[in-house]
Amino acid sequence: MSDMSVRLANDADRSVLERLWLMFRHDLSEFGGLLPNPDGTFRSEWLQAAFDDTDWAPYPLMSGEHPVGLALVRGLTGHTRVLNGFFVVRGARRSGIGMRAVQEVVAKHPGAWEVAFQDANVGAAHFWRRVAAEIAGDEWAEDRRPVPGRPDLPPDVWISFGVRG
Repeated sequence: MSDMSVRLANDADRSVLERLWLMFRHDLSEFGGLLPNPDGTFRSEWLQAAFDDTDWAPYPLMSGEHPVGLALVRGLTGHTRVLNGFFVVRGARRSGIGMRAVQEVVAKHPGAWEVAFQDANVGAAHFWRRVAAEIAGDEWAEDRRPVPGRPDLPPDVWISFGVRG
């Protein structure tokens, strides 16, 4: 999938990202025991913020004309950017698209970065540690923080690294 691209989403991308968001939240439901809303959707305030709040940015990940994932960034006006949502469809995983997409997204917003994941999500844990090492070498850190409003869950793992402009 060498024709991978990442670009800032526009309003025409909203419905595609909404569909990708459902897949993303479905994947994550395994790790938090979350069920869909009665209408079959999942919470989507982060996706809405990515389109409506100037401190956020939504990115579709594309392979040619095919959407293969999404990235949501928050904290654009602050000191630290957060990769608040990142997803690659299963059919495109392990192809290098995820790594290339993260590198492109963070390069668009140099500075301090953070990303969170759950230890139980073994694939994500491996991926994000590899991303941090690829982007920042040995200059990255990892810590655990409680999940806000979810004392029943184990703490999230947070990785922090910097991106030079």
